[in-house]
Amino acid sequence: MTVPPAQPTPAGSTAPPAGPTFYVTTAIPYVNGDPHLGHALELVQTDVLARHARLRGRPTRFLTGTDDHALKNVSAARAADREVGGFVAERVEDFRALRPALSLSTDDFLSTSSDPRHRPGVEALWRRCAEAGDFYRRSYEGLYCAGCEQFYTPDELDASGRCPEHVPLPERVVEENWFFRLSRYRDRIREEIATGRVRINPAAKRNEVLAFIDAGLEDFSVSRPAARSDGWGVPVPGDPSQVVYVWWDALTNYVTALGYGSDQADPGAADDYRTWWSGGNERVHVIGKGITRFHAVYWLALLLSAGEPLPTTIHVHDYVTAGGAKLAKSAGTAVHPVGLVDAYGTDALRWWFAREVPLLGDAEFTTERLVARHDDELAHGVGNLVNRTLTLVHRFRDGVVPALPRTRASAPDELGSAVGQVAPAVDAALADADLRTATGAVWRIVDAANRYVNAEKPWELAARERAGGTDAGGRLDEVLARLVEACRVVAAELSPFVPDGAARLREQLLPAAAAGGQRAGDDRVGSPDPVFPRLG
Repeated sequence: MTVPPAQPTPAGSTAPPAGPTFYVTTAIPYVNGDPHLGHALELVQTDVLARHARLRGRPTRFLTGTDDHALKNVSAARAADREVGGFVAERVEDFRALRPALSLSTDDFLSTSSDPRHRPGVEALWRRCAEAGDFYRRSYEGLYCAGCEQFYTPDELDASGRCPEHVPLPERVVEENWFFRLSRYRDRIREEIATGRVRINPAAKRNEVLAFIDAGLEDFSVSRPAARSDGWGVPVPGDPSQVVYVWWDALTNYVTALGYGSDQADPGAADDYRTWWSGGNERVHVIGKGITRFHAVYWLALLLSAGEPLPTTIHVHDYVTAGGAKLAKSAGTAVHPVGLVDAYGTDALRWWFAREVPLLGDAEFTTERLVARHDDELAHGVGNLVNRTLTLVHRFRDGVVPALPRTRASAPDELGSAVGQVAPAVDAALADADLRTATGAVWRIVDAANRYVNAEKPWELAARERAGGTDAGGRLDEVLARLVEACRVVAAELSPFVPDGAARLREQLLPAAAAGGQRAGDDRVGSPDPVFPRLG
């Protein structure tokens, strides 16, 4: 079984896709600092889900972008003695550059400060919530964490008075803002999550959200004084003295990228929105644990207020750590993904994310672990299996793959089971965004195929064939054909995880198809060149 390489779904297509669509998004990061390994993790995880959906033939759209209107972006620009707009625009390009570096298949990238789709959608959602009677204005005093861009109550801080995510102490802020009636939606949000209509994965994160809801939901600030940010942000409709709070602004990117609120200026935008954010289609967010409440509580409330569909799934991942600490510029633990790619390659980094990061719990990063995982599994495991298989086909059948017999000589075995079970196993694992389990299913084929070679000893079958041994040639044909089939399945199923390496495998295993054509009955393989050279 060989699956052709998937092609990204064109963003903004006017023809609606056939069948249920799969819309998947990352959270959007602040641009006050360089991209780090935590950003790369989320991008790669989401890319795997998008590529896998396309591989299975699903109409797919993958969105990412940047959160430009944060106060921390304003502070960073001030510290650099730069005009905020120019500073932000320059930093946005650093995040755009992750697409080629990480081999991402993104269909869309939205910068909240410069994309013309965004502000109309923010204003439209605000007006819908205002029409529902969910805003009121009042003075507020609270503890504000600049790193999180949110207010905390004292009991949410640790013993030293710090937030769970950042070292600097929150500052006490007194200001008059617009508030959203979150408390009005407590029961409806709880029901959506408890019934699974909005699935929060993994279950431990779902339970944390339900506990947060059960503790009571307080109304929250959705604006800030424009003077506090020098006017940087989207003005509150009807109140230019305030700008829309950064979290409201950022959350709306998931629908503004689809043309929400832009239908008057662009009639086609409404079709885009209905195509990807409606009915029985999947609407999936991939986020880090530090922003769960915003996506699983606040975002749901805003959409309920506006009468819009909710996301169907929220996948929550934990953190990549270094020395036991969360990767962050402010903590001095940031690791730049482009530097790692330059040193070790995209395949190595993507494979480390897929194999080392658990569904639940933080993952400690070291370059030694990255190199070991690449060399042990990609270079020695996958690479050695493919090299070995191609060498055998060239040596004993002049590079032509024998046809698989309709009735195989052997009973079902470990290799056949691994090949037959891989697709449903990968599908089930990635439905839970469990990349480790999904790649484990692919790895079972590699293990089984290497054991199959050692058990069947094709070199001995070839010797018996030359000596005129009965049925040795037919048995050798079956062994070689099954090995090539297994390698081709591995290459196809690996394509969401290591697309560059999988493409190189395809060029060797299906050179005519990769070049755009193949004559019937002429199934040849390419030369056995190393696809994953060792790093260590």
